[in-house]
Amino acid sequence: MVQLSLFLVVLLALVIPIFMARFQISNVPTAVAEIIVGIVMGSSGFNLITSTHDLTFLSNLGVILLMFLSGMEIDFDLLQRKNNPKGKSQAGKTVDPLKTAITAFIGIVVMAFVLAYILRLTGLFSEVMLAAIILMTVALGVVIATLKEKDILGRPIGQTILLTAVLGEVIPLLLLTIYASVNGGNAEQLWLIILLFAAAIFLLRRFKQPYLWFTKITKATTQLDIRLAFFLIFALVTVAERVGAENILGAFLAGMVMKLLEPSEATKDKLTSIGYGFFIPIFFIMTGVGLNLRSLFAHPSSLMLLPVLVIFLFIAKEPVVLTYMRYFQKKNAFAGGFLTATTITIVLPTLQVARKLHAITSTQSDAFILAAVIVCILSPIVFNSNFVLLPEDKIKEKVAIVGANAVTVPVAHDLHANWYSVKMFTDKKNQYKTYDSRVENLTFLPNLDEETLEKDGVFDGDIVVAANRADEDNIKIARMAKEKGVDRVIARLSEVDSKTLTEFNEKGIEVFNSTNVHAALMRAMIESPTVYRIMTDTKNILYSVKVKNTHYTGRQLMDLEFIDQITVSRIKRGDEWLIPRGATEIELGDILVFSGEFKVADRVRDLLSKE
Repeated sequence: MVQLSLFLVVLLALVIPIFMARFQISNVPTAVAEIIVGIVMGSSGFNLITSTHDLTFLSNLGVILLMFLSGMEIDFDLLQRKNNPKGKSQAGKTVDPLKTAITAFIGIVVMAFVLAYILRLTGLFSEVMLAAIILMTVALGVVIATLKEKDILGRPIGQTILLTAVLGEVIPLLLLTIYASVNGGNAEQLWLIILLFAAAIFLLRRFKQPYLWFTKITKATTQLDIRLAFFLIFALVTVAERVGAENILGAFLAGMVMKLLEPSEATKDKLTSIGYGFFIPIFFIMTGVGLNLRSLFAHPSSLMLLPVLVIFLFIAKEPVVLTYMRYFQKKNAFAGGFLTATTITIVLPTLQVARKLHAITSTQSDAFILAAVIVCILSPIVFNSNFVLLPEDKIKEKVAIVGANAVTVPVAHDLHANWYSVKMFTDKKNQYKTYDSRVENLTFLPNLDEETLEKDGVFDGDIVVAANRADEDNIKIARMAKEKGVDRVIARLSEVDSKTLTEFNEKGIEVFNSTNVHAALMRAMIESPTVYRIMTDTKNILYSVKVKNTHYTGRQLMDLEFIDQITVSRIKRGDEWLIPRGATEIELGDILVFSGEFKVADRVRDLLSKE
């Protein structure tokens, strides 16, 4: 029976995602489906799977890896002001995602404690702190997956929801550690948790430089990056247990340290594969197996707690809706609030800790888990049903062009509307009068100083093009844009001296020189007329795209379903250019240069670039 239970769990971990893909069940998170199947196969259903020593060990390792990968999900760049710029929301208002998320989460905390006290006053659940922690949690993994599916992770509303979810995972985890220490009789040792954070900082600094070396020497048989990840996990889990903190906090901090080490996409993919490919599904399935619904239904007080918890989990996130409505379209604000109600990721480890402390009965724990499952099913469905992609949400990159002239205006018109949102700026009154009626988003700048450029949103874009007539203006704008953290900066220069070119190369500023471009096009027209026709073709387009979609990694070019509709010219992998062949395997981070008919090329670019 022991071996049969292990076999069935591994089999179900394989079959569940296949079944969901086959019947196109996309609104329900895979984790929730695994819990439901575990309920059916466990003591509440057919009783075919029982908890064994091996399954318990694998399940415990699964929750540790879940917390580790949750820590790796945190995007620290979003917490920096220069990488978290204010932008126009869907309601046309200026929104600061970080400030909005903090405001929303403060409302969640207040509401969570109010609802926790109501539970205590009604006699349904007496542990106020524990209930408040559970009610304020947000499942970061579910939120990220849903936002990626909508492709709005980089938009103002997507960033705001993401940051709210980050707070909804980090803050409850810290509060849980304090709660566990106080209720576990270790309150006087609570200060020792500082040692855990000190250990995390030490490991980060100790491995920052060696990790760069690891990535160069790692081989298939050594996998030093993965070995380092597991060392970090067990080092910080051990320190956490020694200082009286919860091991899940240690695992979460290990994930944050690994994130700050800036692992490659391949490393992230391998760690995700290990976690979600084996250990984490076992944890979710065994969570369902451990649920005893028969016992829950036999206890009226615990059964009465279930619908109340479902309602309270939604009400706790009501401040999110109210906060979002100030900046975003009402329907989308409502959808965003519902999405933050998902709580499964932190709820399960929290209940594990609570049961260990005997702060909650098994039937109450089952009621909390079942409520979280129900909410996790409903929340993504409500979000997907109500969220409406507005034109600004569909735009992939924002381009700011400084300088309206005969070169830039046609470029602004020709840039694909589905991929770029273009704003033009000029400090010349005659140019403004000439092009104002021909350019949709043209702004007059009284001058080109830093304050004016920042105020008018020149640096809010993903790409800034400095294309004025005067080289000195373009050099100044390009330098400022790079200092403000703009991802890509292009400077139009009529004359390029070696000193400026060296400086721009070091800073990652791209230079556009008309003479060089015209000469290159003339040479292409003489030497390679076909290449010239591809570049100037009005029916077809030449694209380059960075592969971010793991669905296409590890596959050969000839196996791609759209390969017969495009022509792949080159593949850039790191600093090396590869000649594409049918057997060439695509890797994460590859840059594919390809051409094809407009609609087909757009679809391929969209598929390959989705994270």
